[in-house]
Amino acid sequence: MNRQDVIKFLRNKTGYLKKGNQWIADKLSIDLSLATECKKEVAADTYKKCKNSAQEFTNENINEINDNGFKQHLSQIGLKLEDVKSVKFWQTSKGDSRYSVVPLNQWHELDSEKNAFLDAVKHKSPKVSKYSYKPKTSASLGVLSLPDIHYGKITVEGPEAIEEHYMDIVMELWEKSKGSNIEQLLMPIGNDGMNSEGLSKATTAGTPQDDYMGWRQSFRGYWQLMDTAITWLSKKVPVKVVIVQGNHDFERMFYIGELLESRYANNPNIEVDNSLNERKYYQYGSNMFLNFHGDKVKRQNIPLLMATEEPIMWSTTKFREALVGHIHKELVDEIMGTKVRHIPSICGNDEWHKGRAYVGTQRVGQMHIYHFDRGYEGMFQVNVLD
Repeated sequence: MNRQDVIKFLRNKTGYLKKGNQWIADKLSIDLSLATECKKEVAADTYKKCKNSAQEFTNENINEINDNGFKQHLSQIGLKLEDVKSVKFWQTSKGDSRYSVVPLNQWHELDSEKNAFLDAVKHKSPKVSKYSYKPKTSASLGVLSLPDIHYGKITVEGPEAIEEHYMDIVMELWEKSKGSNIEQLLMPIGNDGMNSEGLSKATTAGTPQDDYMGWRQSFRGYWQLMDTAITWLSKKVPVKVVIVQGNHDFERMFYIGELLESRYANNPNIEVDNSLNERKYYQYGSNMFLNFHGDKVKRQNIPLLMATEEPIMWSTTKFREALVGHIHKELVDEIMGTKVRHIPSICGNDEWHKGRAYVGTQRVGQMHIYHFDRGYEGMFQVNVLD
């Protein structure tokens, strides 16, 4: 093959650009120097085309986007053209249009309105007396973490399925574990609790998502689902809620935390940790816990990170665990005596995951039990049947 033949071939087979130069040379039976030169040229052309296909519009020239798809997208997310600060427009490989919209007024820009709203929530917060829980001997902590439910994501089950699965699993796990002398419940929520940041219908980093409901519906539906589960559990045992921000819902989970913290302002049976720290620590007797999503820190660095960020807690505990989500499957690794426990997800697959053959992950909910002095003592599990 000559140079033009190789370039034409690579333009038609752009997937080969992900391969190494030597691999291409062997595949096409050409010299390594020719493979290197042609791949570099085609890759540069491909990058320019992709870059040119993505357009950034500000509010000044937003009217240049006149297609009905964009108008329909604005209607779905409840915005008008004058509400838009900027929008990024691009097309998928199939030719489908995608938009990432930044509104003029976001929550963090409306501090006075936000504070007034939260004060109103606190004022209307139901006044609940402290429940009288039965004292426990040889007490333990229950950790009920159901991460990565991706509320709002399109799955073959339909929009109501995740709510039914969530509540069924919460109640069944409690029934299975209530004989374990649980005196307190640690309940991390979030961890990609919602599928997108809302208005943009994309992850925090901007990756487009297919949601089956609008951003208002998903926000309201998710916090009400959490409220139902937390309130139900608080009648059985004191609940410590930990807000964990994920890579799909980093901003919105903070807002969820603000709302729930205000809602339980008059409920002494529920405590919410919505602190500004992305990684949140908790100590129970001889046990140290780190709760975070797990997408930004290499696993082998977690023990040193825990010891550095919380040296006193580290020195006064014997059993140390990082509880993370993100990968949607169960995985336990022990690094220098510290366990990194990836908690599985109950979320169903979407078309993207199916298309890439991510179909083998078992959907399960788990309750983990930690003795006050002896550390980890096992877990209870409920499987989701497809």
